[in-house]
Amino acid sequence: MNKTYAVYILTNYNETTFYIGVTGNLQKRIWEHKNKVVEGFTKKYNVDKLVYYELTENVESALNREKQLKRWHRQWKINLIKEMNPELKTYLKVGNTKILSF
Repeated sequence: MNKTYAVYILTNYNETTFYIGVTGNLQKRIWEHKNKVVEGFTKKYNVDKLVYYELTENVESALNREKQLKRWHRQWKINLIKEMNPELKTYLKVGNTKILSF
Protein backbone atom coordinates (compact mmCIF):
# COMPACT_ATOMS: atom_id res chain seq x y z
CA MET A 1 0.00 0.00 0.00
CA ASN A 2 1.35 3.42 -0.97
CA LYS A 3 1.65 6.27 1.51
CA THR A 4 -0.40 9.37 0.70
CA TYR A 5 0.83 12.88 1.48
CA ALA A 6 -1.24 16.03 1.60
CA VAL A 7 -0.37 19.64 0.93
CA TYR A 8 -3.01 21.68 2.72
CA ILE A 9 -4.08 25.25 3.34
CA LEU A 10 -5.67 26.46 6.57
CA THR A 11 -7.12 29.84 7.36
CA ASN A 12 -8.50 31.55 10.45
CA TYR A 13 -12.14 32.33 11.21
CA ASN A 14 -11.98 35.72 9.43
CA GLU A 15 -10.06 34.23 6.49
CA THR A 16 -7.31 36.83 6.82
CA THR A 17 -4.34 34.52 7.37
CA PHE A 18 -3.18 31.40 5.53
CA TYR A 19 -1.01 28.50 6.64
CA ILE A 20 0.38 25.97 4.17
CA GLY A 21 1.67 22.61 5.34
CA VAL A 22 2.49 19.03 4.38
CA THR A 23 1.54 15.86 6.24
CA GLY A 24 1.39 12.12 5.86
CA ASN A 25 -1.85 11.95 7.88
CA LEU A 26 -4.22 14.79 7.05
CA GLN A 27 -6.99 13.80 9.43
CA LYS A 28 -4.61 13.60 12.40
CA ARG A 29 -2.85 16.84 11.48
CA ILE A 30 -6.08 18.81 11.18
CA TRP A 31 -7.16 17.43 14.57
CA GLU A 32 -3.84 18.69 16.00
CA HIS A 33 -4.40 22.15 14.55
CA LYS A 34 -8.02 22.30 15.79
CA ASN A 35 -7.03 21.18 19.28
CA LYS A 36 -3.97 23.49 19.46
CA VAL A 37 -1.68 20.54 20.25
CA VAL A 38 1.46 21.99 18.63
CA GLU A 39 2.98 25.35 19.55
CA GLY A 40 3.57 27.69 16.64
CA PHE A 41 1.98 29.87 14.01
CA THR A 42 -1.39 28.12 13.75
CA LYS A 43 -1.92 28.09 17.49
CA LYS A 44 -0.78 31.70 17.92
CA TYR A 45 -3.03 33.04 15.14
CA ASN A 46 -5.91 30.56 15.60
CA VAL A 47 -5.52 29.16 12.08
CA ASP A 48 -7.40 25.85 11.98
CA LYS A 49 -9.98 26.02 9.19
CA LEU A 50 -9.10 23.58 6.40
CA VAL A 51 -10.07 25.15 3.07
CA TYR A 52 -7.86 23.32 0.54
CA TYR A 53 -5.76 20.20 0.10
CA GLU A 54 -3.98 18.20 -2.60
CA LEU A 55 -2.99 14.54 -2.31
CA THR A 56 0.10 12.84 -3.73
CA GLU A 57 1.99 9.59 -3.20
CA ASN A 58 5.38 11.29 -3.44
CA VAL A 59 6.73 13.16 -0.41
CA GLU A 60 9.20 15.18 -2.49
CA SER A 61 6.48 16.45 -4.82
CA ALA A 62 4.39 17.37 -1.76
CA LEU A 63 7.28 19.32 -0.24
CA ASN A 64 8.02 21.04 -3.55
CA ARG A 65 4.36 21.99 -3.97
CA GLU A 66 4.28 23.39 -0.43
CA LYS A 67 7.30 25.58 -1.20
CA GLN A 68 5.73 26.70 -4.47
CA LEU A 69 2.43 27.67 -2.81
CA LYS A 70 4.23 29.56 -0.05
CA ARG A 71 5.85 31.76 -2.73
CA TRP A 72 2.52 32.57 -4.37
CA HIS A 73 0.76 35.90 -4.00
CA ARG A 74 -2.26 35.93 -1.72
CA GLN A 75 -4.75 36.33 -4.58
CA TRP A 76 -3.29 33.32 -6.41
CA LYS A 77 -3.85 31.24 -3.27
CA ILE A 78 -7.42 32.49 -2.96
CA ASN A 79 -8.09 31.63 -6.62
CA LEU A 80 -6.68 28.12 -6.11
CA ILE A 81 -8.78 27.56 -2.99
CA LYS A 82 -11.96 28.78 -4.68
CA GLU A 83 -11.47 26.36 -7.60
CA MET A 84 -11.87 23.43 -5.18
CA ASN A 85 -13.91 25.09 -2.46
CA PRO A 86 -15.85 28.11 -3.81
CA GLU A 87 -17.73 28.78 -0.56
CA LEU A 88 -14.66 28.25 1.66
CA LYS A 89 -16.47 25.55 3.61
CA THR A 90 -14.53 23.89 6.39
CA TYR A 91 -14.54 20.20 5.72
CA LEU A 92 -12.39 17.48 4.32
CA LYS A 93 -13.75 15.28 1.59
CA VAL A 94 -11.66 12.81 -0.39
CA GLY A 95 -13.52 11.66 -3.46
CA ASN A 96 -17.07 10.94 -2.30
CA THR A 97 -16.01 10.03 1.22
CA LYS A 98 -16.48 12.66 3.90
CA ILE A 99 -13.71 12.20 6.46
CA LEU A 100 -14.07 15.23 8.72
CA SER A 101 -16.72 17.85 9.19
CA PHE A 102 -16.29 21.02 11.22
